[in-house]
Amino acid sequence: MNRTAIIAGAGHLPAAVAGALDAPLVCALDGFAPLGLVPDMVFRVERLVPFFRALEDAGVTRVTFAGAVQRPRLDPAVFDAGTAQLVPRLMAAMAQGDDATLRAVIALFEEAGFTVAGTAVIAPDLVPGAGVLCGTVSPQDEADAARAAAIVAALGAVDVGQGCVVAQGLCLAVEALPGTDAMLAGVSAMPASLRPPGTRGLFYKAPKPGQDLRVDLPTLGPDTVMRAAQAGLGGIAWQAGGVICLDRDAMIAAAVDAGLFLWAR
Repeated sequence: MNRTAIIAGAGHLPAAVAGALDAPLVCALDGFAPLGLVPDMVFRVERLVPFFRALEDAGVTRVTFAGAVQRPRLDPAVFDAGTAQLVPRLMAAMAQGDDATLRAVIALFEEAGFTVAGTAVIAPDLVPGAGVLCGTVSPQDEADAARAAAIVAALGAVDVGQGCVVAQGLCLAVEALPGTDAMLAGVSAMPASLRPPGTRGLFYKAPKPGQDLRVDLPTLGPDTVMRAAQAGLGGIAWQAGGVICLDRDAMIAAAVDAGLFLWAR
């Protein structure tokens, strides 16, 4: 049996990925329940080796990661002997940041014999290729997107964020630990005197440079479109093939209603 397991976190993405699979095994990290799905298993990082064995017993050969998680606090009293041997490796990776932690987790699953597949492979419709989904992209928008891409690449190189807002070449905000919603809320509250006149600007999103695209892709959805409109922006651009779009049809409908463009760059 060649079954796929979804290693699920919080949010709507696990359900969207499950819809693209035939009878997936849904495995939720304890404390991070997905929306719209009932997990088949709940696991803890402290019991990772027994979890690997449970996946094997269920016929799983491939895993995919979907959903939001935060670094869990580890309870030394819960470790089994096998997982305890992995702790120094995990802790060293965590000390280096999110990217190093994710690379270490992927490596552990692969060493346990599982193929790790990204969302673009499992559910390609969720990761748009290049093109304008709606609206019109002006030459100024193209210039702002190029500027934003350079800024996001610089942010990602130091593991800070995956998005920013640019208008007429000026960076109005960057994404950090509070996330996209907080960044766009800050732009919404920005006095008009601080914003350049003319074009409305754009929100840009992209993976970090060198990021393993099998896990932790940036995600956009209808709520993002709504918040970009509230921030007075002219559109949303993102790296084609590197960003998940949840409910693309609803995103397009919301963007059309708000007069925004959506562009996979």
